[in-house]
Amino acid sequence: MNPSIDQLHVAVLAGGPGSERDVSLASARGVAEALEGHVAKVTLVDVKGPGFDLPDGTDIAFNVIHGTYGEDGALQAELEERGVQYTGARRVSSALAFDKVLSKNAFIEAGVSTPRSEVIMIGAADVAPGALGLPCVVKPPREGSSVGVHLVHSGTEWDAAIADACQYSPDVLVEELITGKELTVGVLGDQVFPVIHIQPRSGFYDITNKYPWMTGQGGTDYFCPADLSESVTARVQEEALKAHKSLGIEVYSRVDILLSEDETPYVLEVNTIPGMTESSLLPKAAKAAGIDYANLCLKIITLSRNFS
Repeated sequence: MNPSIDQLHVAVLAGGPGSERDVSLASARGVAEALEGHVAKVTLVDVKGPGFDLPDGTDIAFNVIHGTYGEDGALQAELEERGVQYTGARRVSSALAFDKVLSKNAFIEAGVSTPRSEVIMIGAADVAPGALGLPCVVKPPREGSSVGVHLVHSGTEWDAAIADACQYSPDVLVEELITGKELTVGVLGDQVFPVIHIQPRSGFYDITNKYPWMTGQGGTDYFCPADLSESVTARVQEEALKAHKSLGIEVYSRVDILLSEDETPYVLEVNTIPGMTESSLLPKAAKAAGIDYANLCLKIITLSRNFS
């Protein structure tokens, strides 16, 4: 029989081997602090890769490892093999959501509104823009936090974007450039949270503007709920939930959306391990829905135990 939530020993998994390690450590510290006093014991575990040690008596692992290993299904597969309960999306949906090419295909099949795109192999030294032409957006398919993402308007910018993207993978996802408002929508179980409008103070919502505390540069303003009409809000939330369901994601996610100038929502990606510091976007949206940070963490644990 499963112990009640206040009897649990929760291991908060932090860090990871990927490019988002520092962000993950910050998220995990926040989750660990939020859970103190609500569960029997909390242990922060710095995970550097497979084969990590869990403390004796761990009842559930709270996964806060963003990006590679934590969000791509690898950690989930390892925990399942060990017979350890864990939070968030399962192995298959994690892998699908983390790969922007595979998730794009799933969006299209489910009728989710998403920007037109193509995949370009960059094994050759000289790669020209494809059928979409310029301007466009260049993305490594399997990175998070906008790592390696470039808005491209010229041939010079294209060459620089390809040179950067090839550090991460031999293929790149190229999308049409949609101009408009950057939005994000949290989903927890069947509940869709209020829409957040993300407004970078300069440029686009890259890693500099997402984490100025880490980079010492940039900055972003957030508006929650976003200043949108009821009908547009409803459509944005509908597309977010449709995208979440199209990938078969369990428990929770955060869906990133661009709202074009004609107010059409375009789903960009779905994050299965979104930022979880108290000031991160999912906790902001949850707070606007009447769920404080500690209760958000507890609800994630409760829902996750149904899938273990």
